[in-house]
Amino acid sequence: MFYEPRRRNHGLPHNPLKAIVAPRPIGWISTLSADGVANLAPYSFFNLVSETPDIVMFSSHGLKDTVRNVMATGEFVCNLPTLELMEAVNLSSKPIPPGESEFDLAELERAPSRLVKPPRVAAAPCALECVWIETTELRDRHGATTGRHITYGEVIGVHVDEAYVEDGRLRTDRMRSLARCGYFDYAWVETLRSVPRPT
Repeated sequence: MFYEPRRRNHGLPHNPLKAIVAPRPIGWISTLSADGVANLAPYSFFNLVSETPDIVMFSSHGLKDTVRNVMATGEFVCNLPTLELMEAVNLSSKPIPPGESEFDLAELERAPSRLVKPPRVAAAPCALECVWIETTELRDRHGATTGRHITYGEVIGVHVDEAYVEDGRLRTDRMRSLARCGYFDYAWVETLRSVPRPT
């Protein structure tokens, strides 16, 4: 089977591309609006893209509340979603009016951040406090705008629940970190295998 993404000529009822590029980490991004309303939304086009400096990115289809809040305040938090939080993650993706909060919708407790104003998800075992660097609109190979916006932020503070630290290492498998796959599918980390790099 071969298909061209722009032509969608794969003959399947759903696009398989996001099932191919999977699992993808989820950036559960919390922000504050200019009016102080806490927003929380999951983004599966998310990742750590640099270290020293530590930079994360997330991509949004359109200038959603999250992106507008980041651009207005210059701050956001990436909360780590886990298997135990999957239903809340999914619920927080529901479109609601800008004056309402997904924290309230999903009945999630907020925790204060140290260096930025947006709150963290108290139940998330890890969180990254970030300062906005820039937001850029993606263009395709012909230079046309796409309506997809990538937001970059520098991590200036890291929260880690020490219950998941063992022998000096953070245990991703014990946290059961959540990821997105294709369609409406989720995955989580339960097994790790360490393979040292060759010398």
